Amino acid sequence: MPHRSPGFLTIALLPLFAFASAASAKAPLLIDEAPSSDDAVVTADRLLDVRSGRMIDHPQVLVRDGRIVEVARAGAPVPADVKRIDLPGMTLMPGLIDMHVHLDADPTYGGYTGLQFNDRFWSMLSVVHAQRTLLAGFTTVRNVGSEAWNDVGLRQAIEEGKLTGPRIVTAAFAFGATGGHCDSTFFPPSMEERSPYNADTPEQGRQRVRELRKYGAQVIKICATGGVFSRNTEPGQQQMSFEEMKAVADEAHQWGLKVAAHAHGAAGIKDAIRAGVDTIEHASLIDEEGIRLAKQRGAWLSMDIYNTDYTQAEGRKNGELEDNMRKDREIGDIQRENFRRANQAGVKMVFGTDAGIYPHGDNARQFPVMVRYGMSPLQAIQAATVNASQALGRDDVGVVEAKRYADLIAVPGDPTQDVTLLQDVPFVMKGGVVVKGDVAGR
Repeated sequence: MPHRSPGFLTIALLPLFAFASAASAKAPLLIDEAPSSDDAVVTADRLLDVRSGRMIDHPQVLVRDGRIVEVARAGAPVPADVKRIDLPGMTLMPGLIDMHVHLDADPTYGGYTGLQFNDRFWSMLSVVHAQRTLLAGFTTVRNVGSEAWNDVGLRQAIEEGKLTGPRIVTAAFAFGATGGHCDSTFFPPSMEERSPYNADTPEQGRQRVRELRKYGAQVIKICATGGVFSRNTEPGQQQMSFEEMKAVADEAHQWGLKVAAHAHGAAGIKDAIRAGVDTIEHASLIDEEGIRLAKQRGAWLSMDIYNTDYTQAEGRKNGELEDNMRKDREIGDIQRENFRRANQAGVKMVFGTDAGIYPHGDNARQFPVMVRYGMSPLQAIQAATVNASQALGRDDVGVVEAKRYADLIAVPGDPTQDVTLLQDVPFVMKGGVVVKGDVAGR
């Protein structure tokens, strides 16, 4: 839900090899250990067509140079020397997509507790969090706000094969009004703490888009309203004007970038939609008019409806301020019911969790909550695959079909009947490379 507190909310640094906890999982690949993609043919009992919801029996997926070349039935001709990866009893799916994460954030340091660490502590933790996310089956994420360009550097290291992690769409710094949710709100004036990217006029908003794009932002993230885990802001408060948001959206779209808006409050949500923002993050207090606007304008809602379970159970122990815990309590159930209403109305929905507000790697815990609040398991899966790829404007992830990246996961059983299967993914392939799972290869 909310932005990070001054400690950037990040997980305790676990031993780097601890993530291969299951006996069948490969240890995460560290610096200089990333393998090159091999040509392979992958077979399983079933393949979920995420567009139609149909199960395809006995699929055979041919992979070459990290991309899917062909999706056929088992037994179709393949090159004689191709490596085989057989997944008996498994359902094959596209790698999952989380549209709202903060890889350099950790929930176990709330409130002021993160100030005990050097700034670069959070950079180091982002490496571990990326590995955990990938091993959980999320092969693509959108990182909507980080400090010190951490997400840009992490993305570049992964793309260069120096680290293992998901594909990352980077926002770099999220920005908004001075004193608002994206600003530094925890300190007295004597400390002169502020975000370097505050924008208080339409022209400043345009300038921030240009600056952030210059240094690696691939999506623009603004804070249209107050938040939960920022100090001295209320979630319902609108903090950017329509004119400011429209200037940001127009400038970003001119450069070919999409815009995400942190927006809990009803008025801020509606102005963000009218301004042309592409995805509305949280959307907790959306009203009937906002739902109608989202449907009419084609805006996507990204509603993080799991994490309140974690924050209410663990927040005080992690050091969160009592006033922020109050906001979290007040908004949680309202957001979930509005998720139900928006989904029933046919608004376009994507899967976004705000990972970093709860532990990275637990992203899939949101799936059963989405089902509890009105989605079918298939709809929840579509939100994290084909819908997310459409919202990103990408045709290379989110679906198992020719020309897309060979980002594949496999689970036992049928996730369209039991979506909790996605909480323990035993096989993960990214770009044709198996990063998790013992396979019957030959």
